[in-house]
Amino acid sequence: MVAIPGPSIIPDRVLAAMQRPMPNIYEGALVDVSNSLFDDLRLVARTSAEVFIVIGNGHAAWQMAVSNTMRRGEKVLVLESGTFAVVWGEQAALSGADVEVLAGAPDSAVDPAAVEQRLRDDPDREIKSILVVLTDTATGVRNDIAAIRRAIDAADHPALLMVDAIASLGCDRYEMDEWGVDLTVAASQKGLMTPPGIAFVWANEKALAAHEHADMRVGYFDWESRRNVDAHYQLYNGTPPIPLVYGLREALDMILAEGLENVWARHEALATAVWAALDAWHTADGLSCNVADVASRSHAVTTVRTGETDATELRRVCEDEAGLTLGLGIGSTSDRRFRIGHMGHLNPPMLLGTLATIESVLHAMGAPMGSSGAAAAARSIGHALRT
Repeated sequence: MVAIPGPSIIPDRVLAAMQRPMPNIYEGALVDVSNSLFDDLRLVARTSAEVFIVIGNGHAAWQMAVSNTMRRGEKVLVLESGTFAVVWGEQAALSGADVEVLAGAPDSAVDPAAVEQRLRDDPDREIKSILVVLTDTATGVRNDIAAIRRAIDAADHPALLMVDAIASLGCDRYEMDEWGVDLTVAASQKGLMTPPGIAFVWANEKALAAHEHADMRVGYFDWESRRNVDAHYQLYNGTPPIPLVYGLREALDMILAEGLENVWARHEALATAVWAALDAWHTADGLSCNVADVASRSHAVTTVRTGETDATELRRVCEDEAGLTLGLGIGSTSDRRFRIGHMGHLNPPMLLGTLATIESVLHAMGAPMGSSGAAAAARSIGHALRT
């Protein structure tokens, strides 16, 4: 059992859909299936924005976003809430942007008031783009994107709001248009339940307008070569990733059949069960959730502090002796942290098995522990089933 924060478990239906001979890439069924992805990707992100598909992981989507909207020397404001917005900013800096990080705590969401103040302190409107993650996979923090948009508007600032939803699209509620997001990036291997290898950028009219003046444009990633195309394969700037196209089509069918609101509710119920387990296990020198504020916790991944317990050894015993792979901690305290991915193709039996296995290993290690986390999680899921 894999319980890492991506790649997530791939449903059998998706695996089966990917197993097929190579088709005609210029016309026929593949073209129809591929074209169908674009409308449904808009539904999942709750937007009417234009969608681009890039063969690559989430970092490729970062690069596509940067190279198509920015000019060299432009000021970019990165909103820190862990690791990944900062790394996105580092990529922008390597491409020539002037990057500034608005520092944040590693266990807290971005403070919208701090964003508003920084933008008010930019009277010449030098900041052209703002980079933030919906969920930081390292810390388990979930940011309030709507509140950040309100802060930008309160400062009457024209910067593009660019959101990384890689870790949690299809897990946490995301409303690109309603929340006023100008550009979104995501990838296939987490909430979208498809193997890694394709990523996505949604760009609204404001982002597309920035493209007209961007001077970091790179041939392969350039939006111009992917828009108003004459041939299907130009949507990918080359040969389509055929198995992934069919796999994603099946995954989107599963999401839409369940209903996006129901998918979000399922993830919330399962995340809440994880937090109930941590509350039960918690002692002063034992396990605890990295993010204290429940409202700022991701429904896709939970980062766990282990106190006096060696997280590396806990993960080793889970994997080598119990068949459960947990996510490693990221950062300077990685030996005292691990991560539980609860995203995508996941149900109560799978999650309860994960939590019961962790509890068994905690017992085996003689780790400090309060009461039964597995029992607390079962009660939490039971409550969700009744409501």
